[in-house]
Amino acid sequence: MRIAAVLFDRCQNRKCNHECIKFCPLVRTGVKVIELGERGKPVISEELCQGCGICVNKCMFGAIRIIGLADELKGEMVHQYGANSFRLYRLPVPKKGMITGILGPNGIGKTTAIGILSGMAVPNLGDYDNPPSKEDALASFRGTDVHEFLKNVYDGGFRVAMKPQYVDKLPKVTGGVVRDLLSKVEERMTVGEAAERFGLAQVIDRDLSKLSGGELQRVAIAATCMKDADIYFFDEPTSYLDIYQRVRMARIIKGLAEEDRYVVVIEHDLAVLDYLAENVNLVYGSEGAYGVFTLARQVRTAINVYLDGYLPEENIRFRDRPIEFAVSAPSAEWDTPGLVDFEDVSKDFGEFRLEVGPGSVRIGESVGVVGPNATGKTTFVKMLAGEIEPDRGDVDGVMRVSYKPQYISQDFDGTVQDCLRAANYDAATSGFFESQVLNPLALKGLMDRQYSDLSGGELQRVAIAACLAKEADIYLLDEPSAYLDSNQRMEAAKCISGMMEKTGRSALIVDHDVYFIDMVSDSLMVFGGEPGKHGVAEGPFRMREGMNRFLRSVDITFRRDADTHRPRINKEGSNLDRAQKSRGEYYYAEQS
Repeated sequence: MRIAAVLFDRCQNRKCNHECIKFCPLVRTGVKVIELGERGKPVISEELCQGCGICVNKCMFGAIRIIGLADELKGEMVHQYGANSFRLYRLPVPKKGMITGILGPNGIGKTTAIGILSGMAVPNLGDYDNPPSKEDALASFRGTDVHEFLKNVYDGGFRVAMKPQYVDKLPKVTGGVVRDLLSKVEERMTVGEAAERFGLAQVIDRDLSKLSGGELQRVAIAATCMKDADIYFFDEPTSYLDIYQRVRMARIIKGLAEEDRYVVVIEHDLAVLDYLAENVNLVYGSEGAYGVFTLARQVRTAINVYLDGYLPEENIRFRDRPIEFAVSAPSAEWDTPGLVDFEDVSKDFGEFRLEVGPGSVRIGESVGVVGPNATGKTTFVKMLAGEIEPDRGDVDGVMRVSYKPQYISQDFDGTVQDCLRAANYDAATSGFFESQVLNPLALKGLMDRQYSDLSGGELQRVAIAACLAKEADIYLLDEPSAYLDSNQRMEAAKCISGMMEKTGRSALIVDHDVYFIDMVSDSLMVFGGEPGKHGVAEGPFRMREGMNRFLRSVDITFRRDADTHRPRINKEGSNLDRAQKSRGEYYYAEQS
């Protein structure tokens, strides 16, 4: 089975000579395989296309996909948005009393699937011109678990609660203060109980438009959990949250399943997904072209399969190479000369005060930075970048700094290629940069896109590349995993650590994803204190010591997976969890 997809956001038909049409062998013989549609963009006949791939290679914007799919998928299309548009195959089936996880890259139908399962969208089964009714769509699933589930949703037998993906849009959808929003959904708990449970007491009377991303996320989760529903959908519930808040929200969501309700979670933080879900449905495909849901697997198996990049039952490889973790955490002292030293540095903003103990970042060292939100991590990074002067203490070291901020501006006027060349023309046009940065971050297809039109994940990858392109002695990256899917996070971590290793440069990386920090860091700085009032920073420590300090404050323990060596959160109160806590080994025991 062959499908043809045109990524309309990438197709820039006014900047090309329609090479996709001119070079098509069948078009040259008079067969109208590719024609221009109403918007001047190509429309490809899947029935006539022979799959030669010439149009794919000739499109300078990477806007065409010609893909051969397994024949057994022919009768399993669930939804298609239009001609040469994205299509979804199969659906996950939630289980009562369990948390069903969904794991896969961005742009391959995860949100579409939960929109269908929640009843917000009706599957058109590929008939986008004359979409079927609910009854006809339901009939196509007769005899399957999906039929029984959707029938309950359509008949009103299931009450549904949905936490949307983009919480930053919440203030545009509903106005007023937090209390007003939560008072509309006082079913399972009162506003006061929710404020206490979700850490919202300080913002309960604040306008939604004045909240940070993390605060909006907790408000959205609270509003969802307050509803008395039969099935709960959480689309990326950990975005903007620090690790403390992620674990806290995960515990609350697990409580819903323990009340014998259906719970479905889309999540890119693999450590949190592993901690949350019992079963996981993987999704593979091609961004913007198609997505296929696999049968549910036990969570450990699903994540290991995802990291390996190979589906044994389907005999499908969806990643060129597996993602690997080091067998043991780095334990040796970093013995290169110091690049930047800081000692008893402090900064007082009035309402917030930051104190940083003595430490240094050494040449070639990658330092991970962990801790709660609002404890001064970004402030410290800006001190090293020279954007903020400390009130007391010194930051010593003559160095060139490249800084990727937490919040990325879209003000640049030009293409992605223009942006990277503006950062450093020589580096951005080199073969080394292409192989070490552009290819791992999958940026080659974005080079002619306007910078201002990029999505959050695309913008993040370009910002990482622009930071790494600059000539610097130390690279400061603030939350580089934000907006990235699981695969992109792992590739970005390998890209950053690989660049530091090959160039002998130093890096300071602030992030909340433990997998990301584990892959990219040689040592660790740990922030603590009282969020929003007083931040205290210590380190860098050796990785083991730093992670033990950090995880002790979160009150969770980690072990290594026996097959992939990835970090896994121990079940609370398990024998291993109690044993590690009794020994003070919150980070997994070192392996020989």
